[in-house]
Amino acid sequence: MTHTDPTKFLPCQPSKLCERLLSVNRRVLLWGPSGSGKTTLAAGLAAELTQRGRAVACLAADPGSPAFGVPGAVCLGRWEGGAWSLRALEALCTLDAARFRLPLVGAVERLAREAGAGTLLVDAPGLVRGVAGAELLEALVRAAGIDLVLVLARTDQPSPLAAELAALAVRTVRVQPLGQAHAPGPAARARARTRLWDLHLALGEPCMVPLAGLTLVGTPPRLAPEAWQGKQVAFLEQGLTRALGEVLGLDDGTGLRVLLPPGAVPTATLLVRDACRGSDGLLNTSKPFAAETVHYCPPRDVLPDDLAAPPTGPRPVVQVGTVVAGLVNGVFGDPLLHLRLRHQRRSLLFDLGEGSRLAARIAHQVSDCFITHAHADHIGGLLWLLRARIGEAGVCRLYGPPGLAGHVQGVIDGILWDRIADRGPVFEVAELHGAVLHRYRRQAGRGAPVPLGEQAAAEGVLLAEPGFRVRAALLDHGTPVLAFAFEPAAQINVRKERLSERGLAPGPWLTGLKQRILAGDFAAEVLLPDGRRQRVAALAADLTLTAPGGRLVYATDFADTPENRRRLTALAVGAHTLFCESSFLLRDRAQAERTGHLTTRACGEIATAARVRDLIPFHLSRRYQEEPREVYEEIAAACAQTVIPRLPGGSR
Repeated sequence: MTHTDPTKFLPCQPSKLCERLLSVNRRVLLWGPSGSGKTTLAAGLAAELTQRGRAVACLAADPGSPAFGVPGAVCLGRWEGGAWSLRALEALCTLDAARFRLPLVGAVERLAREAGAGTLLVDAPGLVRGVAGAELLEALVRAAGIDLVLVLARTDQPSPLAAELAALAVRTVRVQPLGQAHAPGPAARARARTRLWDLHLALGEPCMVPLAGLTLVGTPPRLAPEAWQGKQVAFLEQGLTRALGEVLGLDDGTGLRVLLPPGAVPTATLLVRDACRGSDGLLNTSKPFAAETVHYCPPRDVLPDDLAAPPTGPRPVVQVGTVVAGLVNGVFGDPLLHLRLRHQRRSLLFDLGEGSRLAARIAHQVSDCFITHAHADHIGGLLWLLRARIGEAGVCRLYGPPGLAGHVQGVIDGILWDRIADRGPVFEVAELHGAVLHRYRRQAGRGAPVPLGEQAAAEGVLLAEPGFRVRAALLDHGTPVLAFAFEPAAQINVRKERLSERGLAPGPWLTGLKQRILAGDFAAEVLLPDGRRQRVAALAADLTLTAPGGRLVYATDFADTPENRRRLTALAVGAHTLFCESSFLLRDRAQAERTGHLTTRACGEIATAARVRDLIPFHLSRRYQEEPREVYEEIAAACAQTVIPRLPGGSR
């Protein structure tokens, strides 16, 4: 082994390096931390060697910050006309050289064989620490047939992985980085690779790729729309990359809409890992799907700390965008789902079981209650709501099946209201009769209900606002029961890097743009900060990314019948989270049939048929409260998307 003195440095001057080190064709690894100038040095060496009549190729082996080509891949280029010209690539579908270093090394090895005659430069990732850096260094030297390592390290800093470099059976030379070399920040790196990614897809066309017959490799997520949108994917054939594109959507769980560059043709094998375009439009590493979206320590404005309350099992909480929903009384207690619209200081309630755990201020902020039916454990909390809203000027709307108005009137009339004068709480009650809502108004202490007439409820829509709507489906429990779907509007995210590129300052005009997009008013014009006007359609395409809102579905107290299954599956299809009753174990199937409830298996099968992202079972029979493991095991056997809380003993 021949090594230079580790205390001596060569200057970062391509001409001198070529004279001293590259007088013959060599395979050179450029090694150093991010921001040490490897990419700049590679271009300088290529220009100098080309002037001397040498053919030069480069392997851009940093998938997160490639010098050229396509991010999320290892790219082979030739120096032509003063720039790198892409010749071949091997997709990784990740920006993480540490986690997926074995696929990265395999790609380098395959492409190094295609480099041809001349000098090959390998621009390595900036991973120069720890076990991952040591393994990657040795593997790259071996895979690319390296015979010279140029280590870019400053004189005032120790050489990274000095022992590992000394042990290499190749020559290593330390090069002093240029003074202006510096590590770009994460945002700058993300913008740079996104520009390369957009250039790769610039003239592409979307195509539909059926999932049937498609082999998924890598680390594919669940078949849920949110998990796939923006994912970088590669189509492989016999292990080689044939096309690299971006998933635009998962349609009905049966096929992927993929944007591919011109001329690219899908194959039968799809590689997917963790490279993904985020809601900000930038290509980054995606977080693990569904990470930390279900938790059991909620904010106090959703579920208050209540250590003294009777144990009613775990109280799961789900956050989707700015909406947080939690089961107030746990999975064994009275049904009551509190849905908090955080940015509006507003709450919606689904069912009205025991409500005393919620603060009175929350009751004042409840605008709408959606009641499945009037059994005591689903409407008993109306007394709490009545007391808490005394003196509250706003109207609270109640929605439910036929007969709800009479039940609400019975509860109100059962109380003496002689001392509240005109401070009695005001309710509007809407009963769903087919595709029509029958509406009534009632103020406690102010006489009989006042009919408000009928209102259309096409497709079961009970409430529709610019930011969301709530739909219902009629189920059978021996009495009419409603299941509900909370459906937020599409989420429109502004691409900050596009604003910066166009020199547009953020401001209220973006809110107006989003509102017009949601309203479908694409022909309208928007006044930009620079005084120009542009149509909404063009601005939407250039500045925004639209993602579907995460739907939450709530269903409880219904029999396991084919019609109930069909209706609930249609309501819940593709939902972010399904809160669904799972009252009885399979061994107690007879009890479930007598009382019109679901078994664990039926609950799991419905969720699987609806292709929901997460299933949260609740309204579990209290007979299983001391040992709930079997309940969750049976549900999970029928639905892999079951959210299993931490159970006594630390198991999951």
